[in-house]
Amino acid sequence: MVPYSCGLDAAADVIGGKWKPRILWALHHGPMRFGELRREIAGVTEKMLIQQLRELEARDIVHREVFRQVPPRVEYSLTGLGQSLNVALAPLDAWGAEHLEILEASRAG
Repeated sequence: MVPYSCGLDAAADVIGGKWKPRILWALHHGPMRFGELRREIAGVTEKMLIQQLRELEARDIVHREVFRQVPPRVEYSLTGLGQSLNVALAPLDAWGAEHLEILEASRAG
């Protein structure tokens, strides 16, 4: 395995892809069940959401808690590491919101 060349390299490895940043952002306000997450993140398939959550859990970004009850209940939340990552994503969200029209136009072209 090649070591990271810089901090941005490490961060991009953790949040790479379309869905991980959106999962992190959805969990920003607190724990959510799987179905809630799926409804919150438009367009994600069940298979992809499961895969991405497992990867984030393996990196200690997301915590999965199983409540032993009938029927079983599972909630996903951000770990301390995940919360600090969301703080780092906030300026990126602000930048995207500020330039949304320009970015939409350039994407369509």
